[in-house]
Amino acid sequence: MLPFGKLHQRNPQIIALAEALGRTPASVALKLVNLASLDPAITGTGRSGMANASAGDREIWAAFHADWTAMEAEGEEVARQLGILEPEAEVPEALPWSGETSVETLVKVRRGQAFFRKAVLASYEGRCCMSGIGEPRLLLASHIVPLARDAANRLNPANGLCLSALHDRAFDQGLITVDGEYRVRVAPVLKGQGDSVLAREALLALEGQRIRLPKRFRPDPDFLAWHQRERFLAG
Repeated sequence: MLPFGKLHQRNPQIIALAEALGRTPASVALKLVNLASLDPAITGTGRSGMANASAGDREIWAAFHADWTAMEAEGEEVARQLGILEPEAEVPEALPWSGETSVETLVKVRRGQAFFRKAVLASYEGRCCMSGIGEPRLLLASHIVPLARDAANRLNPANGLCLSALHDRAFDQGLITVDGEYRVRVAPVLKGQGDSVLAREALLALEGQRIRLPKRFRPDPDFLAWHQRERFLAG
C-alpha cells in the first residue's frame, strides 16, 4: 500500500511492477496516480493527482471497494502470473469462522491476512491509533468486527484499526471501544485498576481521547457501532 507521495517512476516497487508488466515506470506511476485521484482520502485533502481518471479507472475503483475478498484473490492471481507474489504470512492452523484446514485454504488466508495487515498499518502510517507507538513488532491490524461474525469484511481495511498488542487485546475483550466520534471509551471495570501505573497511563488516560485517524480507509461507523453494542463492557 503505497502512500500518494511515493507514486512516482523512481520508486523501486513501481519499477519492479513495471518490469513485470512490460511497461515503463512512468506509465505505471501515471496509472496509479489516476486511480489515487478517485480516493476520497486523497481528494479530501485538496490533492487531485492528474485528474485524468478514465471510465475504466472508475470501474476498477468501484469493483475493488465493492468486494475486497474477490479483488484480493484476483490480485493474488495476477501477482502469481507476473512472478511477483510475496512470501506467505503466518496464520492459525484452522480458520476461526469455518474450521477449514486445507492447505489451499490456509495459503489463501495467509495472503489475505498479509494484505489486510499491510493496508491497515500503511493507512495509520505504522503507528498505533491510540498510543502512537510505531514499533512494527508490537503492532497488529485489529478487526473491529471479528472474522467469525463477518467473514465478508475480513479484508476490508475500514474494518481495521492499527493497535499495539495491549490495546488490541483490550479492544478484543471489550475493555475499550471507539465511538462514532472516533473517541476512545474505557469500560467501567477498568477504572478499578487505577492503582496500576500501566492501567492509568496506557488505558484509563485514553477516555475521551480521539484516535489517530488513518490517511485512508477511515473506520466504518457501522462496524464501530457493532463493537460498542456487542463487545464493549459498558455496564
